[in-house]
Amino acid sequence: MMQQPHGQHRYPPPGPQVRSYQQPGYPGGPPRPGGYGPGPQMGPRMMSHGGMPPHPYAGGSPSSKSARPEKSKENSARDKTKDLGSMRPGMSPGMHPPPHGMQTPHGMDRKRPPDPRGTPQQMKQAKKKKKVADKILPQRVRDLVPESQAYMDLLAFERKLDATIMRKRLDIQEALKRPMKQKRKLRIFISNTFYPAKAEGEDGDETVASWELRVEGRLLEDAASAKLNDNSKMKRKFSSFFKSLVIELDKELYGPDNHLVEWHRTPTTQETDGFQVKRPGDQNVKCTVLLMLDYQPPQFKLDPRLARILGVHTQTRPVIINALWQYIKTHKLQDHHEREYINCDKYLEQIFECKRMKFAEIPGKLHNLLMPPDPIVINHVITVEGPDARKTACYDIDVEVDDTLKQQMNSFLLSTASQHEIGSLDSKIHETVETINQLKTSREFFLSFTKNPQEFINNWLISQSRDLKTMTDVVGNPEEERRADYYYQPWSQEAVCRYFYSKVQQRRMELEQALGIRNS
Repeated sequence: MMQQPHGQHRYPPPGPQVRSYQQPGYPGGPPRPGGYGPGPQMGPRMMSHGGMPPHPYAGGSPSSKSARPEKSKENSARDKTKDLGSMRPGMSPGMHPPPHGMQTPHGMDRKRPPDPRGTPQQMKQAKKKKKVADKILPQRVRDLVPESQAYMDLLAFERKLDATIMRKRLDIQEALKRPMKQKRKLRIFISNTFYPAKAEGEDGDETVASWELRVEGRLLEDAASAKLNDNSKMKRKFSSFFKSLVIELDKELYGPDNHLVEWHRTPTTQETDGFQVKRPGDQNVKCTVLLMLDYQPPQFKLDPRLARILGVHTQTRPVIINALWQYIKTHKLQDHHEREYINCDKYLEQIFECKRMKFAEIPGKLHNLLMPPDPIVINHVITVEGPDARKTACYDIDVEVDDTLKQQMNSFLLSTASQHEIGSLDSKIHETVETINQLKTSREFFLSFTKNPQEFINNWLISQSRDLKTMTDVVGNPEEERRADYYYQPWSQEAVCRYFYSKVQQRRMELEQALGIRNS
């Protein structure tokens, strides 16, 4: 018990007359510890609690079942709500207040629960992730500095520019999924060189007359493509344009087994800049060069009847099917009731050999009408006139190559050169906006001080005290708790009863556990 100053009565005055109650073992009601007088409204308040027994000592024996409170779920929920009003300030629900004159051990109930947001280090890492909203200046700053509206206009323009770039990137990605081809001229050079026979000399070597045929080629480049190729330093090999090459010589001169020279592409083929054939001979030779282009994606030659009505000679399978669909729509051959069926006209009936077919059956029926494309045929005469005679013939053919724009699109999508610079500029913008916000806070701080220094100092001290409690994780109000009057409030008497009740229940459970008694 705390000592009171001499000559002063610090106990609370007696409260109004309370209703007495009788219990076994206490005819005049339960005794009050320490000779306390009845506290204000203490009796009726304790009796009104459905979950609080009249007194922990009621009923005599601590192990008596009649002294054990029986609570329903509804009363328990109501009691928890009521107990919140009678708890000591700063006490969390479910805790028993310390009795009068006792202090809670340091660090037991004065610590706040851990912050669910994580440790301060994790919170700092989360703050590092800048957002677009962090670039926006507060309205207060815009009102104070009208020139800041120009920055907001630039920010809005940046958002529009980012959206436009993102939309264009998506368009480029979609365009790259489709084959992008352009027609170019491939110039083929066919040349032959004659090597006359040499008589036997001093060294005893004798050579016969022979000739050498060379087939080479290169793309004819315009100014734009030439500049692009100079930058890329990459040129496509001549053999990469073809799937196969066959040189057919005169069968009468070289026989049926030695008149063909063939080259066919394989998965392990190495590209080359040209082909050459060397044979003995001293007379002119007629030869035929057959070149089969390597179409990517593959192209097919249509049946002449189908090619006549579609206007397509050699094309890819999707283009052929699309041309056939356009023909069906133009001539209204789709069935009006069963839309999946096609009613063939006299031309389609002759080609597909049926009067009616499903649209899904067209790819299968087209398979028999598609043939490999025709090879490029070049007739050439190998001449052997005069010593070291060399003659060259040129032929231009159309080939499809990847669009040069495709390479630029890929470079644009893969380019990350400007991302580092953009990231550093964004970081500077975030730091500048953060500095502006700090300066705005400082301005408001000193401006409020100049308006009313006394009120500002009082509010500031209150705020600093509140921040100190938050930083030190202290709950409650130490300034009030250090005064004796704080412990003469109505909650103190109930806290004593709760404390002793919890101790009795604890000892009771220990005794029942030691005696092996189970609660029924």
